[in-house]
Amino acid sequence: MAKTQASVHSMTGFARAEGGDELVTWAWEIRTVNGRSLDVRSRLPGGYEALDPVIRKAVAGVCQRGNTQVNLQVKRGEAPQAWRLNEELLQQVLDVMSRLETRLETAAPRLDGLLGLRGILEPVEDDESPEQLAGRLKSIETDLGVALEALAAMRAEEGARLLQLVRGHLDAIERLCGEAAGCAATQPETLKARLREQLDVLLAETNAVSEDRLAQELALLVGKADVREELDRLEAHVAAARDLLAQGGAVGRKLDFLCQEFNREANTLCSKSADVDLTRIGLDLKSAIEQLREQVQNIE
Repeated sequence: MAKTQASVHSMTGFARAEGGDELVTWAWEIRTVNGRSLDVRSRLPGGYEALDPVIRKAVAGVCQRGNTQVNLQVKRGEAPQAWRLNEELLQQVLDVMSRLETRLETAAPRLDGLLGLRGILEPVEDDESPEQLAGRLKSIETDLGVALEALAAMRAEEGARLLQLVRGHLDAIERLCGEAAGCAATQPETLKARLREQLDVLLAETNAVSEDRLAQELALLVGKADVREELDRLEAHVAAARDLLAQGGAVGRKLDFLCQEFNREANTLCSKSADVDLTRIGLDLKSAIEQLREQVQNIE
């Protein structure tokens, strides 16, 4: 089946699959949470340690990132336990009792007492051929695949929800960039007029500063307060994030890097702002970027 375009997966998921045969039942449980890379840990019962490399290979075929815990539980069926009489040990006990009868005057032992002696009755383990054991392992591996398919479906479903949330946050960031671009405080002419007024007040009683020097200082202050470059980069980051989402696949790490760049530009914008409205927009931008980052942390 072809991969659906623009699909992203969450790193969070859970799946369970059960199976069994005439003697044994088993259950797989797989949990995944956020992680910088793929980390697979398995918990297996005694005798099934050989499945560890199988698990790692199978998980790697489904997950590219995330901390993954795989547990296998194996239980024997509830069929009645078979017992075998230890004839040799019973005969030894009877011989000892026969010798003691000539020395002690005691009552004859009861049957339940004899059978209650340790080792007289032994549990009979089911003898299985290598072929039967190999068949069971094959069935257990098959159910591991079933659990992983369910895990992938859950991560894809959660990823679709994350995709909508991330797109919504990107729309909010783009809208705020538009508001900032339209703010009077970002316009060079407005900046020059405001700074010129402030300088006129400061220099009202002196003409010691030349017009050329004033022009130089004014240009420097306008350059420091101009946030158009930061807004351009923010809009470029929005476009890059949307391209990654359209690409699909394991894009979470790249999106996380973009969030760092988003935050850097928003911080610079706030530090340059000398206007209440622009500062408010900058703070709203930082909030939207933080919400974006929180969701991106869950994307594979």
